[in-house]
Amino acid sequence: MKDFINCKLIFLINLFILLNINTKAQTVSGNTLYGSAAVHDVYLNFSQAGYWDSLTANYISDVYMKCTMTIDGTSYPTVGIKFKGNSSYNGQGNKKSLKIGIDEFVAGQKYDGIKKFNLNNGFKDPTMMREKIALDFANQMGVYAPRCTYARVYLNNVYWGLYTLVEEIDKTFLSGRFNDKKGNLFKGDPQGDLKWLGATVSNYYPKYELKTNSTANNWSDLVHAIDNINNSGVNFYDSLESVVNTASVIKTWAFCSIFSNLDSYLGSGHNYFLYDDSISLKLNYITWDVNESFGNFSMGMAVSQMESLSMFYVNGPPGNRPLYQNMLANPTYKLRLINEICNMLTYFTNANLNSKIDSLKLVINNDVIADTNKFYSYTNFVNNINSDVTVASNMGNQTIAGLKPFIQNRNSSLTSQLASNGCFVGLKEFVSEQHFDLYPNPVKGDGVTIKSQAQIKSIELYNNFSEKLFDMGPQDKNEIYLPLNRYAPGLYIIKINGAGVKKVVIDRN
Repeated sequence: MKDFINCKLIFLINLFILLNINTKAQTVSGNTLYGSAAVHDVYLNFSQAGYWDSLTANYISDVYMKCTMTIDGTSYPTVGIKFKGNSSYNGQGNKKSLKIGIDEFVAGQKYDGIKKFNLNNGFKDPTMMREKIALDFANQMGVYAPRCTYARVYLNNVYWGLYTLVEEIDKTFLSGRFNDKKGNLFKGDPQGDLKWLGATVSNYYPKYELKTNSTANNWSDLVHAIDNINNSGVNFYDSLESVVNTASVIKTWAFCSIFSNLDSYLGSGHNYFLYDDSISLKLNYITWDVNESFGNFSMGMAVSQMESLSMFYVNGPPGNRPLYQNMLANPTYKLRLINEICNMLTYFTNANLNSKIDSLKLVINNDVIADTNKFYSYTNFVNNINSDVTVASNMGNQTIAGLKPFIQNRNSSLTSQLASNGCFVGLKEFVSEQHFDLYPNPVKGDGVTIKSQAQIKSIELYNNFSEKLFDMGPQDKNEIYLPLNRYAPGLYIIKINGAGVKKVVIDRN
């Protein structure tokens, strides 16, 4: 019993991927670029004498200008380049984020199958690792998210600094993730709060961007989904399921909650895409711009508050973030969110992530030292891995959470929160010679059927605090029906033959 209570929840990664990751298509384009452990070299050369002034002027009009690019030895005489970003652009210094349009002036021109990529400047991150770690984690967990690597960027052969090189959310991305690029792709910017603004489509133009099929300019799918989000009443669950891939919403929500990433729909109410793929005819949620994860978009909260942030945190009063707030009010969605956070938290540990942090530090260390345009000192870079650092900013001093202590403290807080919400993080669920199946699971009716490869000699039922609720003696059958009608909705643990362990969720909503 002691071993059962104290065992650690470790799901086999292949099983996790099988059950939790959407595998409609295998991403091909960009695998060499984003799959490499090396830092890439990107040379951007301009013939224009006043290229910096031109880039600055073009930022307002959001227009590309021409330059020559060489990436890892492959040269392109003409690509498009422009400044990008909001807060990251307005920060001090000349290390601006950049967007590269490889095909902007030469139709069909690609590198490793991709047409565009982003070079992000590491604004508000002394470690230059937040974006990389968060996006790698998101992709591993089956969140629809761009991939990320590193690049040394040179302007007119002068080393300009170390950048993260981040995948563009475009038709290439859509083809790789959804095996489809025909649908409408909407960006939830600048204020994608998903509030109902009436049936007039033009009301939504100032708050969202249509990134594909702009000639047709059909916004009906987005407006219909927003209508269902806000106006479905008692039919909310069925209405939302008919227009939104809610699994993609919940995965991104869980990811942002774990990383206290509030520069998202959780907090600021933007930094996401919705893709209405032409296969499922549902909107799929895609996360974007996670450089302020690890609690770095604090909304006035201290580091300790970001580390202990409620797993159900949503910014603002009722109606401020209607998608999340209405989903939280629905017991089924709330339970799915709890279980998703519980699953992901297994991997959000120092044991899993510290070695990755140490490895990345070695990879980028010399490039950080050589980066004279970086926003923070090398001392900040080193110290912020293992401890909080306080730095000067435009808004006064800011304390930035250390990567490793944030992981430890956030994991501890969420483990405690989950224990109070039906998830026993200390449980190990495994497949052994005592393998058995449970169905239906979640349980909507009065009980569950247990089917075992071996004869069932004993059955034990525990709640999420490992308190035994009953112990049933030998059945000498391979299949039995276990009544559960007297137990309240929540997470329970079934153990058979003293060895096989599985979770069962009672959800009668």
